[in-house]
Amino acid sequence: MIYVSNVLPVNNNDEFPLTRAQLWDGLVLKANNALPFVGAMSDCTVTNRISDTVFDRDIVVRGEPHTERITLQEPRRVVFTRTAGAVLGTIANEIEGTDEDLRLRFSFALVVSGVEPGSSEEQAYADGMKSDYLKAVESTIASVRATARKTAAGNSAVVRRAAQQA
Repeated sequence: MIYVSNVLPVNNNDEFPLTRAQLWDGLVLKANNALPFVGAMSDCTVTNRISDTVFDRDIVVRGEPHTERITLQEPRRVVFTRTAGAVLGTIANEIEGTDEDLRLRFSFALVVSGVEPGSSEEQAYADGMKSDYLKAVESTIASVRATARKTAAGNSAVVRRAAQQA
């Protein structure tokens, strides 16, 4: 079994700060359509909405098809359970800390079928998956930040126009 867990800080002093709510909204967007966030993914189609917080999707990652059950545990955790494909297991995105010390943890526990546990082949897959996922998490944070910055700029413009009209 491959198990990896890594935490990234969300806010640095020189960047537009994100709130927990903004980060959560971004994770929900990624769960519904990961293509803008995950470079290694070439397809992401929601196939079954079970409830507002649980749905299934079919994805293709590195040319390999998988089916995942997504569980949204608002406001802190998104769980991706791989139910079909050559790699089964669980991936989680978890929001940690306060708005002042916001962090995003990604973890996965996966089994690659046909690969010997502890083998160099399993390690190579784990390294590739960790690299791909690190890029996806960084991309998610950057995309959420860009959206929040645009929203804030738009809100400022509306306030300025209203003040000018008063």
